[in-house]
Amino acid sequence: MKHIDETRLETDLAYRVGYVTEFMGFGADDIAALHGSAAVLGPIVPQLVDAVYEKLFSYDATKRHFVPRQSGYSGPLPEGVETLTADHEMIQFRKQHLGRYLAALVTRPYDAKMLSYLDMVGRMHTPLAGSKDLDVPLVQMNALMGFVADAVIATVCSLGLDRATEVRTLRAFNKVLWVQNDLITRHYAAAVAV
Repeated sequence: MKHIDETRLETDLAYRVGYVTEFMGFGADDIAALHGSAAVLGPIVPQLVDAVYEKLFSYDATKRHFVPRQSGYSGPLPEGVETLTADHEMIQFRKQHLGRYLAALVTRPYDAKMLSYLDMVGRMHTPLAGSKDLDVPLVQMNALMGFVADAVIATVCSLGLDRATEVRTLRAFNKVLWVQNDLITRHYAAAVAV
């Protein structure tokens, strides 16, 4: 039986991700499957981003989080939830971030820099990083991650890949999104502890 330092899981990002990925069996074959999907998924990232924002804008509980100033954005703010549209300058700014995130999942090496990036994605939706006005409840993040996972699954299933490649790709995305979900959840626990 392998010993896991549970205290270290909360303080050492590489140790935590190493444990989670080992436990799930996420490894080099999964990374190769993710990278192998880049050529077919890359061109449809804008459609995935639009689908995510359409979903986010269909609920007041999620749309309201796009009214406060987003970290790194310096343009005009929307007047309110009712008047905010998908073509607002700040939403275009946020869509670019989501597009880069989705592209990163299938192009970047899964090294320490990538782990830090995935961890920052988790932290930035809490007041611990980014905008102090941005505090997205965990239930909203879980709903979003579930939607993203389903959208990715539907997209991969629509590509007409051979069965073995499709299964490898779906399993790889499933694992990496669970890693991301863990890195989101950890920051909500940290925010509560603060």
